[in-house]
Amino acid sequence: MHTPEDVTNKALEQFKSLNADCLISLGGGSTVGLGKALSIRTGVPHIAVPTTYAGSEATPILGETVNNLKTTRSDPKILPTTIVYDVDLTLSLPTQLTYTSGINAIAHCVEAMYSTSLNPIIEGVALSGIANLYKSLLVLKDEPNNLEARSDALAGAWAAGVCLGHVGMGIHHKLCHTLGGSFGLPHAQTHTVVLPHAMAYNYSHAKDAMDKIQKAIGADVDAPTAFWNLEKTLGTVMALKDLGMKEEDLSKAADIASTAQYPNPAPLERPKLVQLLENAWAGKPPTLM
Repeated sequence: MHTPEDVTNKALEQFKSLNADCLISLGGGSTVGLGKALSIRTGVPHIAVPTTYAGSEATPILGETVNNLKTTRSDPKILPTTIVYDVDLTLSLPTQLTYTSGINAIAHCVEAMYSTSLNPIIEGVALSGIANLYKSLLVLKDEPNNLEARSDALAGAWAAGVCLGHVGMGIHHKLCHTLGGSFGLPHAQTHTVVLPHAMAYNYSHAKDAMDKIQKAIGADVDAPTAFWNLEKTLGTVMALKDLGMKEEDLSKAADIASTAQYPNPAPLERPKLVQLLENAWAGKPPTLM
């Protein structure tokens, strides 16, 4: 997970020993991430065959972890040469991973909705991704092999990748990179726990985006609460403590996340970040800020 540099270096040795002339990454976001790390270092074609809803295959972005710090970079050469979507390859995806992978993808679309670089085209892509994933996850809860729902989820994942690749992300992604890169928490599950709380943090400063998201999913409650309720319905992990996060490390996580300033609708205030993390750690409902 999180594309650690030492793993990439080992794979690079294997690549060179085989005199390979292309790369095929078959798997989830971590697998595709390793393929990207190798392709940008070698310049060979990269064929991505995603089996989850991470959306990494559709972005020119590479996140790598060095010395327990995860950093990202963007380069058109990082984008895979070819993407192959095969819905049959997603049918055996375990239900819990289906849910957390799908909510991870939703997070990309949600943060695009209040990005400073949002444009009308990406807004439409983001809302379609949110709607497709939200509705398909509810179907897949009772019908995990429903081909139409699996196809809609893949379409939503592609939309999420497009959003992530074209506009900047905010507090949600910064927190998840911190929790993953510095504390070793699993990627999709961390995104799942944090999303409703990050949305609640930005709620009053991105009200128009939140209203559009609520309308897109047909919810009768505010968008952060709707996603928290979705996770409760699906039975996903909902607390950072259940992922192994220590309560005494929350303060350090808030420090790391608030050091580098980045565009976000709500100002980055350390006390509020700590409150967000405490709610997420305990699995409490999101508190609108």
